[in-house]
Amino acid sequence: MTRRDLLLAGTISIAARSALSAEAVDLSRIATLNEFDALARARLSQMAYDYVAGGVGNEVTLRSNLESWDRIHVRPRILADVSEIDTRVRLFNQELPHPVLFAPTAYHRLYHPDGELETVRGAAESKTTLVASAFATTTIEDMARAASASLWFQLYVERDHGVTKALVQRAEAAGCKAICVTVDQPVRGYRDREIRDGFALPPGVDRANLRGLGDKLTKKIYADDGIYTPSHDPSFTLRDLEWLRSLTRVPLLAKGILTPEAAEDVIRAGVTGIVVSNHGGRSVDTVPATAEIFPGIVDKVAGRVPLLVDGGIRRGTDVMKALAMGANAVLIGRPYVYALAVAGAKGMRRAVDILVTELKMSMAMSGRPNVASLGRDLIWSTPERL
Repeated sequence: MTRRDLLLAGTISIAARSALSAEAVDLSRIATLNEFDALARARLSQMAYDYVAGGVGNEVTLRSNLESWDRIHVRPRILADVSEIDTRVRLFNQELPHPVLFAPTAYHRLYHPDGELETVRGAAESKTTLVASAFATTTIEDMARAASASLWFQLYVERDHGVTKALVQRAEAAGCKAICVTVDQPVRGYRDREIRDGFALPPGVDRANLRGLGDKLTKKIYADDGIYTPSHDPSFTLRDLEWLRSLTRVPLLAKGILTPEAAEDVIRAGVTGIVVSNHGGRSVDTVPATAEIFPGIVDKVAGRVPLLVDGGIRRGTDVMKALAMGANAVLIGRPYVYALAVAGAKGMRRAVDILVTELKMSMAMSGRPNVASLGRDLIWSTPERL
């Protein structure tokens, strides 16, 4: 029986749809990250597509994340020597060839038959640091063995803090260069699409890092009361963050910061980095877009720890603006998952190539030859824009 026969018989992962048709995609003709979205939608089941594409509530924040970067205008500088463009950045004593990282996203076997093993191949091909999700469908040990690019680990604090401690120790032992703890999701957001689709992990797909802890942690998505989940600790506080800092020898980042006050709190708790994020519009709807609130957080942090930002970054100009406002790096999530679904590792490389090429061209056209030359003078202030 061929793979297509198996798919039609319903006995192969829904992710195989992308693999069956990926060969027909001419990646050189894909011009923007948004094009991967449409191609992935045609290849995936409604449930798998909606899981990654959707947000909470009316998806106001999801849309605002995309639109807000477009509303920021650029002040170009002319007659500058841009004969060489350098996108290298240093982050936690690592030199990265470009300032784009892959954000943590769950359940990659929904999007490719090899799941996160293909994702780490894509990270290697694109020379991009991958922040591996705690809810991966491949263990962090197996991902690390296959990885040749830098690997970080994203963490949810579990109700059983012993499980959390073990995950941190496993990630460090596997060689992860940083731990990124999500602090903005004590419960799941209310996601209309997932409810309508009846989202559930298909047979053979689970949270691999939590194996051995029972179906409640490895498979169950929704709690019986509809609010709390077995895998997120709703009592997680700053004191627990301090405890988590004591467990790890690698940099600890807090992901999900949206206010200057929260940034100050987590720095005092000992984190060594911050990710300004609204969880891609997947936690609570109508919070501001990250582009809108980022400058205030930059001012509050004042260079004490590295700052990363995600949420709606789709163009090289978005990356340039984020760096100019004070980001040390940015993360993308949905675009690389779509690219994974469309063409696996090669699709992911194409997505990064598009973004970095446009970043370099935008820097050149703006008279900025390197990342160090990107500052707030690049951003056109509102009064002058009117």
